[in-house]
Amino acid sequence: MSEPFDLLVIGGGINGVGIARDAAGRGLHVLLCERGDLAEHTSSASTKLIHGGLRYLEHYEFRLVREALAERERLMRLAPHIIWPLRFVLPHDAGLRPAWMLRIGLFLYDHLARLKALPRSDALRLTREGVGAPLQSRLTRGFAYSDCWVEDSRLVVLNAVDAAERGAQIRTRTAVESARREAGGWTVTLHDAATRRRESVRARIVVNAAGPWVGETLQRTLSVEARPKVRLVKGSHIVVRRLYEGDQAYILQQPDRRIVFAIPYERDFTLIGTTDVAHEGGPGPVRISQEETRYLCACINRSFARSIGPDDVVWSFSGLRPLYDDAAANASAVTRDYVLDLDTHGPPVLSVFGGKITTYRRLAEHALERLRPHLSGLKPGWTGQAPLPGGDMQDADFDRFAERFAAEHPVLPNATARRLARAYGTRAERLLGDARALSDLGETFGGDLSAREVDYLVRHEWARTPDDILWRRSKLGLRTGRTDVARLGRYLATASAAPSAQRP
Repeated sequence: MSEPFDLLVIGGGINGVGIARDAAGRGLHVLLCERGDLAEHTSSASTKLIHGGLRYLEHYEFRLVREALAERERLMRLAPHIIWPLRFVLPHDAGLRPAWMLRIGLFLYDHLARLKALPRSDALRLTREGVGAPLQSRLTRGFAYSDCWVEDSRLVVLNAVDAAERGAQIRTRTAVESARREAGGWTVTLHDAATRRRESVRARIVVNAAGPWVGETLQRTLSVEARPKVRLVKGSHIVVRRLYEGDQAYILQQPDRRIVFAIPYERDFTLIGTTDVAHEGGPGPVRISQEETRYLCACINRSFARSIGPDDVVWSFSGLRPLYDDAAANASAVTRDYVLDLDTHGPPVLSVFGGKITTYRRLAEHALERLRPHLSGLKPGWTGQAPLPGGDMQDADFDRFAERFAAEHPVLPNATARRLARAYGTRAERLLGDARALSDLGETFGGDLSAREVDYLVRHEWARTPDDILWRRSKLGLRTGRTDVARLGRYLATASAAPSAQRP
């Protein structure tokens, strides 16, 4: 058996890859195992926001909001290609939260942010502002404030890429079948779904970041009694053809006191969500229900001049949020804060309950600090100043970078150049390599997805299936037909013998 890993991380969602990256950068010998694809479940089913969580103020979660706002500012600098500012319009809806309450909430939101990279909130006369045009005429007053958009599944993948480049082993389609405590560490049995091989590895510490499966992993795989409990809440989103012009998003109050976002999406679409539905079954893939679809359509129809129905939905996605169970009666009121549970009745296992994508980096720092007594010579934290792969652009100025990239590659259509710059940042140059003409990029699979890009994703980002590429590494599935998907599947089958990405 090979030399023990310092850390075995179970789970390839945002928390797992964030911890693996932080640990690898501190000099630890790290193995991360994900039984499916990176970001296959919860971490690709978010509302795609890096935000403080304005509505969390109603539940007095000031520490969480302050931490999240600080991370919002930091992540904008570290990943300007996949994270960018977004202005939100909050209409005042008579009979719901009064205007004074909204104003106070936004005042607190502005002042809990220590850094001021984004503009502060403003009061709006919607009848005089262009952003009021898509809304019903009864909505005459409102507010505007700023948060950020994130390409959530790419955030996960880029953390994994950086972890691998710093020495971590990232193994997708690899399940942790069993683990037992022995003197000096854990003996773990892994099953690789691609090769159908089993192997045993040793690890000094296990980190259980299995998301919705965190409790099941603790009890069934690690044979440890779960002390905190996980509460599964389903969140669903719908995507429709673009509802309005402009780059602004809308945050809409509902009579049930929930809020629903309408957000510009992939140039030609609008993303609407999310629901909060208590999930009574076990962890696993979930789908939007007809009731949720009708609910989200009704939310839009309460505020927008243009009505939509279920037939307007071009795509939907759902995920289970593994929230820490704080016994709140309403699913929407369950805390989005995280709990780190450390069991030291033998070799340590640290389990992650809850959390939100915005605070994943701080969660990883806290996780390593909790484990410091069990990790001699642990180096200091470092991730707060280190750009993610592709984010190392001058002054974190994406627009300047994108203009230069397009100018240096005039063979690319403008939309393609900007998409590649957004997805890969400075690493788009690596993807293009020596290509000097569009034909150098090889076969295309609908839209502007080229064989050169597919090869890059297979070799450097652990992509194996059409869904990995079309729905997680990108959202090109919105522009790809069945014939193209089938051709992409056949092309990937020829690449299946290629070695797994380990150190991109």
